[in-house]
Amino acid sequence: MVTLKDLCDFVGAKADQINFDAEIRCLQTDSRLCDEFSVFVPLNGAHVNGCDFIKNAQEHGAVAVLISNDNKPNDMQLQDISIPLIYMDKNAYFYAAVATWLNDYPSKKLKLIGITGTNGKSTITSLISQWLTLVSGAKVGLLGTLGYGFLPNLHKSANTTLDAINLQRVLGEMVKDGARYAVMEVSSIGVCEGRIQGCEFAAGGFTNLTRDHLDYHGTMENYFQAKRRVFTMCKTAVINIDDEYGKRLAQEFSDIAVTYSTEGDADYHAEFIRMNATGCSYMLVNEREKTACRVDMNMTGLYNVQNSLCAIAMVTALGFDMTECAKALSDLDGVDGRMNVVYRGDFTVITDYAHTDDALIKVLSTLKPLTKGRLICVFGAAGDRDKEKRPMMAKAAEDNADILVITSDNPAHENPDEIIREVMTGISGKKPCRCITDRREAIAYALDTARKDDVIILCGKGHETYQIIGDEYLPFSEKEIVKDIMKRKEN
Repeated sequence: MVTLKDLCDFVGAKADQINFDAEIRCLQTDSRLCDEFSVFVPLNGAHVNGCDFIKNAQEHGAVAVLISNDNKPNDMQLQDISIPLIYMDKNAYFYAAVATWLNDYPSKKLKLIGITGTNGKSTITSLISQWLTLVSGAKVGLLGTLGYGFLPNLHKSANTTLDAINLQRVLGEMVKDGARYAVMEVSSIGVCEGRIQGCEFAAGGFTNLTRDHLDYHGTMENYFQAKRRVFTMCKTAVINIDDEYGKRLAQEFSDIAVTYSTEGDADYHAEFIRMNATGCSYMLVNEREKTACRVDMNMTGLYNVQNSLCAIAMVTALGFDMTECAKALSDLDGVDGRMNVVYRGDFTVITDYAHTDDALIKVLSTLKPLTKGRLICVFGAAGDRDKEKRPMMAKAAEDNADILVITSDNPAHENPDEIIREVMTGISGKKPCRCITDRREAIAYALDTARKDDVIILCGKGHETYQIIGDEYLPFSEKEIVKDIMKRKEN
């Protein structure tokens, strides 16, 4: 049993009028979820001050509040507060150490696998989680953009990488539930905000680095350095050397690096790649072991070949047989929101999470040669994100699709029409283009426009079943919207 005295001793805090014998079981960042075994931690968000919720935490039963000295509450926030306040003479990053200690160092008790990079993280983590579950029979935790928990029952998460307190809590719960492995996406912002402090990775994977999140990082070098820090915490680094930043990482971490490539000259590389609309095959070569085997998978696109190479190299690094890994790939499901067919008739409708110019290029250039008719791309740019990539996304779509429908993504706190105007600055006018702010109307327009053998690709939302407008998460499932519109059209 952990008590408040244990917590005070750990953080080096002194506090008066505390029931030092009170049992604590968790740190809680959501005041609504506090109970008589919780210590509330008032973390700040982009638009909220965590200290505003101290009173609510008290009303829900929290036994104390743990506060860093760089986020002290004011007198108004402490009005009518009777539960003890424990001040740490440390900054907010120390919360990770506290959470790791309170949850008994969970990443030491399972094999934690981290995947970082701009694109491909969700696909790779899902493949690894499915594969380890299928072949080892073990429970495998999954944490990332798709949610956290055990497939297929994932809890939704607002962030790709959970905050440090909830990350350690979830890992601790996974250990208690019998998990032997956990696979997680590691975001660059999560690294910079100290969310993965306290984690020990059995292996880390790097996919690629293309423009994204520069509204946060400022420069590509800062973005790279955030990704780089992941590999200082790994025993093995599995790295894509088709990417220039990957080549740099492989050189800097040569003592622990395992490389993969679709172009050869890597520890794991693909040869004789063959693709169709629903899947692909290739010969997987392991240069270290001088072995090779055939791979068949239910996903298409060169980028998915790279994703599968990463997944196979990762699980092989954990001690599993490469050939066994390759055979199992043909039995694995695709990943929700990644090139999912949501309608097939005279024309086809596909959803994908592509929300950067690089991701658009990869998805559209894969579909274009497989499309007998016209390729219609419906896309938008998210609000409260890097504005400079918006015209770049437009150019990527115009260069690789036949018809463009520019619409809203998650406008958040920005004017959606202004976002569209910024996207349009990247359009040259060489392809038919229509701007429709309402995303449902944009989808309906694309469905009305489609002819026999056309392919419509809805980019940006993928697995998301909501649209963020202001602070609200409004229900918005593209799969259900397409189903509803087509049902009405066919009737």
